[in-house]
Amino acid sequence: MNAEKTDKKTAILMAAEKLFSELGYEGTSTRQIAKESGANMAMINYYFGSKDGVFQEIITARMIDFNAQLVTINEDKISSLEKLTRVVEGYANRILSNISFHKMMQRELSLSQRPEVFCQVKDAMVSNLQLIENIVNAGIANGSFRQVDVRMLIATIMGTISSVAISPSKITSGSKLDINNPEDRAILTERLLIHLKDLIKTYLTPQK
Repeated sequence: MNAEKTDKKTAILMAAEKLFSELGYEGTSTRQIAKESGANMAMINYYFGSKDGVFQEIITARMIDFNAQLVTINEDKISSLEKLTRVVEGYANRILSNISFHKMMQRELSLSQRPEVFCQVKDAMVSNLQLIENIVNAGIANGSFRQVDVRMLIATIMGTISSVAISPSKITSGSKLDINNPEDRAILTERLLIHLKDLIKTYLTPQK
């Protein structure tokens, strides 16, 4: 595949992700994707087969990218606490940098209208969950973490991040902060990370 074709395929994926984030899966058409990307319908059909094919390609790329990030963190020669902290930073920044897409993903998982996508996302999530579990369990095994319910800990961390992204008013109520404003979002992301790092350290530090 030459550079021009690669660029055009990338342009289609970028345009589609933007539209999916803004309009949702059902509200986005292949015609809109073609117009936004500067491609034509034949090109979309050639590369992806359909709108569903475009959507699956985006999901796959995101899942593979995050999985690769987790594998790298897991293999780094750093402490278990540093590994878990990097996981939290990576996940929080990933979610809060594109909240609309995260909302759409959550909607897809809750509705299960596209079984292939649902199974694909679920399998990838299980794989990523296992890598995070391995990091926490290794910390428990080497004595740097106390014995905890690992699944509940991960659910707490990921649930908190998702809650801030989907229902920011729980945090911003009574303030002028707007999570849709890049500067305010950076402030909220920092607050979230400070809270989660403190929670992890306090909760996992072995009792003396």
